[in-house]
Amino acid sequence: MANIQSSEKKNRQRIKHEARNASQKSAMRTAVKKLRAAIAAKDSKQTDALLKEATKLIARLGGRGVIKPRTASREVSRLTVAAKKPKA
Repeated sequence: MANIQSSEKKNRQRIKHEARNASQKSAMRTAVKKLRAAIAAKDSKQTDALLKEATKLIARLGGRGVIKPRTASREVSRLTVAAKKPKA
C-alpha cells in the first residue's frame, strides 16, 4: 500500500483510468460484434452505418492511447475490407 501522498494520488488516478479504458474497450468490442453480425446477415444499410460508427470509435481509442495506433489502423482496415466485400 502506498504511503507517500503523490503515490496515493497516482494510484487513485490509475484506478479511474483503468476503469475508463476497460469501459471504452468494451464499447469498441460491442460495436465490432454488431458490425460483424450485420456483415454476416448481409444487411448493407446497417453494415454501412455500423462501419462508420465502429471506425470512428476505434480511431478515437487509437488516438487516445487506449489501444495502440497500429492496432486501431489494422482493425479499421480489416473491418472495412470485410464490409466492402461483394455480397455474393
